[in-house]
Amino acid sequence: MIYTSLSEFDTKKIAEKIAKNAKPGNIFCMDGELGSGKTFFVSAFANAIGIKDSVSSPTFSIVNEYNGPIKLYHFDVYRISSLDEMDYTNYEDYFYGDGICIIEWAKFIKDIIPDFAVWINISKNLAHGESYRLIEIN
Repeated sequence: MIYTSLSEFDTKKIAEKIAKNAKPGNIFCMDGELGSGKTFFVSAFANAIGIKDSVSSPTFSIVNEYNGPIKLYHFDVYRISSLDEMDYTNYEDYFYGDGICIIEWAKFIKDIIPDFAVWINISKNLAHGESYRLIEIN
């Protein structure tokens, strides 16, 4: 599925649409260049599943946990330099746990991502405007 977003409002609506069908055990792998809106997407997704907390990127902590009607585990693996480092996060407890996982920069750990994960790529194209995003979901 491919979506075109022309604004943050559009991106929020797309995230809400994806979240509407999400359930515990789902894993969403996000990729896209810096500043493409990955964390914004995660925040909109979190709000859509009932998370009241403010969502921020776990760049240095690697994973943030959010409690709501459904738990959300938000990973940012940009700073992971090897798959061995992921063992320290106990990632399998999250991947196969009772919540939803969203992993920013998932391409860096693709070898440990389960086959059932959904991949979301957000790309910018400044020729179409500053707010333009192409959001591809596989």
